Amino acid sequence: MVTVGGFPLLSGVNLDIEPYSTSVLVGANGAGKTSLLRFLAGLENLQSGDATVLGIDLARGERRQLRRRVGWMGHDGSFYDELTVKDNLVFAARALERPLDTIDPALERVGLLGRSSTLASRLSAGQRRRLALAWLLVRRAELWILDEPYASLDESGRHFLDALIRDVVTSGATVVMSSHDPLNDSSLETSTVVMSGGRVASGVL
Repeated sequence: MVTVGGFPLLSGVNLDIEPYSTSVLVGANGAGKTSLLRFLAGLENLQSGDATVLGIDLARGERRQLRRRVGWMGHDGSFYDELTVKDNLVFAARALERPLDTIDPALERVGLLGRSSTLASRLSAGQRRRLALAWLLVRRAELWILDEPYASLDESGRHFLDALIRDVVTSGATVVMSSHDPLNDSSLETSTVVMSGGRVASGVL
């Protein structure tokens, strides 16, 4: 069980995710999708039950160890608006001791290399999302946690994200994301988990 302020956000969740796969949490607002993603990213405490993520026992409170191996992309990227695109990644990479020579290739992969010297404050919402994806590439996350990554994307943006996710899974990462609806028009091979009321209602994993 995961609670905030005594209120249960997740209760009775039974979930087993295959490594090197892509899983999609589907459900209405308030179903518990974001809460479960935050828990998998090590951002919420476990109050009861057992949970192991990337071999780390969260019942023992080892969330800090987990967070170094997980990449989280929420609705808003946590970047410094007064820094350029590249300087944001340099700052973050140095903080986690990640190699700086991976930054330019990551920016090129997400289509932002030509914006390296642009202030983060001048990026559009879509470009900020691409910057967040570049950071997940730089930090070499083993588990990608993406909260509504397809929201407001046009067709070309969806194809770009499909291709990127396919590449990182092939490279040895696991991806778990949320969506209001099943990704029926996606070219990805995904497992769907339906959530309702903080529980897993159904799913094939």
